[in-house]
This record gives sequence, C-alpha cells and structure tokens, in this order.
Amino acid sequence: MKIHLTSVFVDDQAAALRFYTEILGFVKKHDVPVGETDRWLTVVSPEDPDGPELLLEPLGHPAARTYRDALVADGIPLAQFAVDDVKAEYERLRGRGVRFTQEPLEMGPVTTAVLADTCGNLIQIATQA
Repeated sequence: MKIHLTSVFVDDQAAALRFYTEILGFVKKHDVPVGETDRWLTVVSPEDPDGPELLLEPLGHPAARTYRDALVADGIPLAQFAVDDVKAEYERLRGRGVRFTQEPLEMGPVTTAVLADTCGNLIQIATQA
C-alpha cells in the first residue's frame, strides 16, 4: 500500500495552481474539467512526476471549510512537504513573498517551518537530519 493522492481544499483553483507551481515549484499533472466550474487539478513534485499527487480540491462542501478554517485558527498545518533544507527553503520562499506562520524550528532530528499557501491552508515543510 502507498499514498497515491492527497488533497488540500482551495478557494480558487487557478490561484492555487499558480501558487503551487510558480511559487512552490510543483508541476501540473492533471487538469480535467468536472462540472461547470471545477477541475480535477493535481500537481506533483518535479523530482517524482509519477509519485504522489496533490489534488487542489475545490472548497465546495461546508464541512470542508469548517475543518480547514478550524485547523488554521489553531495553527495546525493541513499537509507536510519534505524539503532538503528547511532554512534554505524558508529563505527562498520568503524572497518570493510567501508568508510564514512559523519560522524554522529545530525539534531534535527534525526542522520544520509553516507557511500560508494563499489558498486558506497552512503547510508545513520539514527536513529530517
């Protein structure tokens, strides 16, 4: 068993696609119209194009909004992405205008930082020593 797909709930799929590709560096994998306004829109790591996909899921269901907003209110990231060097990635992304809610923090063998994805989610980046 392995993870094939996970999702983040987004207010605006086009804005999410721009952020996740142009700012974070993911690449678009699937973009299929679903209904009149929504899309099956996924991105992947350019380092693993056949690896797990991240679905930029429309925030249509009221429970999804409640869940996402409660996580943000409590400062809890919805997802975590692995990076080679949290401090370097933090500086790179800050230089691109990304807002962080947690600066790099060393916790034993793990270093993390938390960013706001401009789409309503908090995302944690992490490096394991």
